[in-house]
Amino acid sequence: MKKLFILSILSIAFTLSFTACSNDDVADTTRPVIELDEPEDGGELLIGAGIHFECDFSDDVMLGSYLIEIHSNFDGHSHKAASRAASEEPFFFKKSYDLSGLRNTHVHHHDVVIPENATPGNYHLVVYCTDAAGNQSLVAREIILSHDAEEHHHDHAN
Repeated sequence: MKKLFILSILSIAFTLSFTACSNDDVADTTRPVIELDEPEDGGELLIGAGIHFECDFSDDVMLGSYLIEIHSNFDGHSHKAASRAASEEPFFFKKSYDLSGLRNTHVHHHDVVIPENATPGNYHLVVYCTDAAGNQSLVAREIILSHDAEEHHHDHAN
């Protein structure tokens, strides 16, 4: 009986030694890094044109995805509503992009197009990045949509 008890204890100890967590299973708690080059904070963007988006994303382990969101900030800090023509609509954009399998990447695109009927005024552009472990960072910019802004031209050779 005593021998059976000792064998049972040894069996349990042996099983636990192989199922215990190793030091290699350290959780990723570091947030990804976002370096948003364009659009710049306070930038004036042309209604009816594409937005030049340029950004670097990096993570110590693995990136997951990034999301661009643009929404109106008409009340600003004064809390008064913006006036707009009946044909204008507040611009809203929200789209996610996959970065799976990457640790570092440079993103450059013109996917976001401001429609002709967008309401001019103050907006927020927010970029969220989530890594493969679910850690998230964000960068926010104040932007202005205008019919009078200069269209962005740049060299794609670089």
